[in-house]
Amino acid sequence: MSALLDATLKHLAALVGFDTRNPPRTIDTGGIFDYLRAQLPGFEVTVTDFGAGAVALHAVRGQPKVLFNVHLDTVPDSPAWTADPHTLRVTADRAIGLGACDIKGAAAALLAVAKASDGDLALLFTTDEEANDARCIAGFLREPHAYDAVIVAEPTKGEAVLAHRGIQSVLMRFAGLAGHASGEQQPGDSALHQAVRWGSAALDFVAAQSHERFGGLTGLRFNIGRIEGGIKANMIAPTAEVRFGFRALPTMNPDHLLIRLRNLVEPQPVEFVETFRGASLPAGDTASAEANRLVARDLADELGIPVGNAVDFWTEAALFSAAGCTAFVYGPGDIAQAHSADEWVALDQLERYAQTVYRIIEKSGQGRPVFDSGVHG
Repeated sequence: MSALLDATLKHLAALVGFDTRNPPRTIDTGGIFDYLRAQLPGFEVTVTDFGAGAVALHAVRGQPKVLFNVHLDTVPDSPAWTADPHTLRVTADRAIGLGACDIKGAAAALLAVAKASDGDLALLFTTDEEANDARCIAGFLREPHAYDAVIVAEPTKGEAVLAHRGIQSVLMRFAGLAGHASGEQQPGDSALHQAVRWGSAALDFVAAQSHERFGGLTGLRFNIGRIEGGIKANMIAPTAEVRFGFRALPTMNPDHLLIRLRNLVEPQPVEFVETFRGASLPAGDTASAEANRLVARDLADELGIPVGNAVDFWTEAALFSAAGCTAFVYGPGDIAQAHSADEWVALDQLERYAQTVYRIIEKSGQGRPVFDSGVHG
C-alpha cells in the first residue's frame, strides 16, 4: 500500500465517521468542517453556512486555475447494511462505508494530496448535493472566482465524464368531481382517471423521443415516481397528485419539454410545478454545448485523465457549466455502488485518483501552467 493511499484511507475512516446523511441534512459548521480545517494548514479557508444544513468550505493555496469540488453529504443508510455504515471497513481490494463511493473517497484523497504536495490547490467541499435543494454551489457562484475550470468529483471509475443529462422534477395535481362511481363518467370527472390518461400519453411522448442523440446518449429518460388520490373503489376521485421526473439530453430544451408534458391531455392539470431543475452538461444550445465539451476534453487530455462516455446521472458540474465555467466530472468509484447497502470503493481506483491529482498539483508547484481556457468563471 502506497503512503498516499494509506493517508487517503485514514482520512476516509474519519470522514465516514461523521454523520452527513441528507436527509435530514443536520450539518453545522463544526464537526466534519473542524476536521477539514485541521487537515489544511497553509490554506486560506472560508466556511459559509447557506442555511438548512447546506454548508460549504472553500480552501485555497497559491493561485490555482482549477477548482476541485466534492460533496460530503450522503444518502441515508438502509436496513440492508450488514455492519455500522459509519465505521470504515477495509478489505484487500475495497473500502466499505456510507459515502465511501459517493463521494467521501475522493474527499479523503484530496486531503491526502493537499498534505503530500505543496503546489497551488483549490478545494470546495459542499453538503447539499443529495437533495433537491442545492444552495452551496449557487451561493459560491454568486461570488467572483478566477478559476479557468472546475473538476467535480463523482463516481466515474476514474474517467473524465464530459457530458450528462439534465434533471427536472415536477409536482402535478388534477381536480375532479366527487360522486358515486356507478354512473357514466365524463373525461374530467375523475382526477385519477385524468392522471392515468396523462401517464399513458406521457409514456407515448417519451417513446417518440428515442431518435434524439448527444455524446452517446439517446432519448429522454422519464419516470412517474408517485401517483396518489381518491378515496375508495366506488367513489369518483376528486383529487389526484402525480410526481414525475425526467432527464433530458443537452440538445433538448427543458422549457419546451415542460410545456409539452403539461399539455398532453384535456382537461389539463390544475397545478403543475417544477420542484427542481438541474441543467445538462455541458450547458448551452447544441452548438455551444459541443464547443464546451471540446474545451473540457482538451483539459482532460492536458491533465492526463482518460475520457469516458457520457452518463445518464446528473451532477453539479452542470451548475458550473451553466455559469460559464469549463467543467467535467472525475472521481473514483462506480455509480453502481453508490447509494447501495455496504457501499464500497475500489482501493486501486482510490489510489489512482490520488496519484493523478497529486501529479496535477505538483505540476502547478513547478510553475508550469495547468490549463487556461481564456475564460474565467
